[in-house]
Amino acid sequence: MLKRFLAFSVLSLLVACAPKRIPGTDIVDNSDTRAILAVMEEYRTALEARDAQAIQKLVSPSFQDDGGTPNDPSDDLTAQTLVPYLERVFPRIQGPRIELSIRRIQVGDGVAAAIYYWNASWRMPSLHSRPMKESELEQMVLRKEDGTWKILTGI
Repeated sequence: MLKRFLAFSVLSLLVACAPKRIPGTDIVDNSDTRAILAVMEEYRTALEARDAQAIQKLVSPSFQDDGGTPNDPSDDLTAQTLVPYLERVFPRIQGPRIELSIRRIQVGDGVAAAIYYWNASWRMPSLHSRPMKESELEQMVLRKEDGTWKILTGI
């Protein structure tokens, strides 16, 4: 009986010390991860709304993205070039639907990385008559600036 009590006590302590997780995920539940998830949801919503200004508000002034082609600077984006680029692209896109499945968030000292699976579909009549789809594993890097998480790269 004493052995069972001790085993139960040790197990209870281990469970009590385990970090709380966001329901349905393996992501630690704290104010930073919740704020990062909120930024990612705002980003997803802004993409579906084709709202370049809303996306601009989510990025850091230091934002840079190589467009997936590190050796080709012609498609690189910065905080200054992001809105003009999106305002050229968004009118050509119809009915975008975006799903972001966040797999992991690692938070360091004022910097975080979110690993997410991106599943998107849209129509672009000027290119194809059929709907287009894309699925990919991505990483978004964010930095805490003045108490707010901002996107540095990975959109």
